[in-house]
Amino acid sequence: MANTETKQLDSIISSRRALLTLGGAALAGLAFAPRAEAQSAVSDTDILNFALNLEYLEAQFYNLAVSGVTIDKLPTPIPVSVNGAAAGTVTLKPSFMKVPFALPPIQAYAMETAIEEGKHVSFLQGALGTAAVSMPDIDLYNSFNALAMVAGLGSSFDPFASDATFLIGAYIFEDVGVSAYHGAAGLIKDKKTILPAAVGIHAVEAYHAGLVRTSINALDAGTGTLNTITQKISAARSMLANPSSASTTTYTGSKADDIGLTTTMVSLNGTSASYSSSTIVDCDSNSIGWGRTTSQVLAIVTGTDPSATSHKGVFFPSGLNGNIK
Repeated sequence: MANTETKQLDSIISSRRALLTLGGAALAGLAFAPRAEAQSAVSDTDILNFALNLEYLEAQFYNLAVSGVTIDKLPTPIPVSVNGAAAGTVTLKPSFMKVPFALPPIQAYAMETAIEEGKHVSFLQGALGTAAVSMPDIDLYNSFNALAMVAGLGSSFDPFASDATFLIGAYIFEDVGVSAYHGAAGLIKDKKTILPAAVGIHAVEAYHAGLVRTSINALDAGTGTLNTITQKISAARSMLANPSSASTTTYTGSKADDIGLTTTMVSLNGTSASYSSSTIVDCDSNSIGWGRTTSQVLAIVTGTDPSATSHKGVFFPSGLNGNIK
């Protein structure tokens, strides 16, 4: 599926240095794991609010894609300003339009995900009650333009332009969310109420990620331009999360904590590597999904270093709200 739009995407996220220089690592997803260096000082409320910040991001992206409006403008609005605190704004392309879906299955997937991400926002707001934070500033325009400039593709990339570009935008978000919820599981103190809810949301995010990856793979018949782009995105996510190189090995044997869509030759029951396998599942050499700390997820979301004392940029130009930011 090598059309003009996908060709424009081909070199996205090719340089970690350039991404960090421009803050252009627009690789966002739901974060749910406290910083490794400050785990003892992080409460379950802090964790839930960090999750809420990034659920705002996903809910806005998907609802804009299918409905063309932000979540607070839906027929049944989802509040973005809570507990008396002002909400941030969502920056969009001046001529923004919702995705002109041409493929009914992709449109149906997008609608389902929009509904589910909106419910995640409402659920977390309800669980947090008077402790819930309002939505921070979210940028869904300059962030993607920065990616295009970093890749030398011109001045813009619109994830709302087509089914293909929408799927790439969704790919940027989903795998990170799965790794973030996984990273939180052993750190949540309330094992009776909060942990089961977190595991439940993790399962839904994993369904989303698998569906996005499967859809992209189907559009490209397993070998096309879109798959190449996912490999570059995954490589960049891993480098951002692990500046000194990852300590884990992927399903295909590379040293990373992320893997894009491809096919690889594998062995079966001790035979030689002569069987072709896809990489729909983002997992390690033991077929176990990744877990990331908040520092790692913040690095991916904002294009900063995991050790930075301030994480601002890209999708969160003013940073996140709450104690984990």
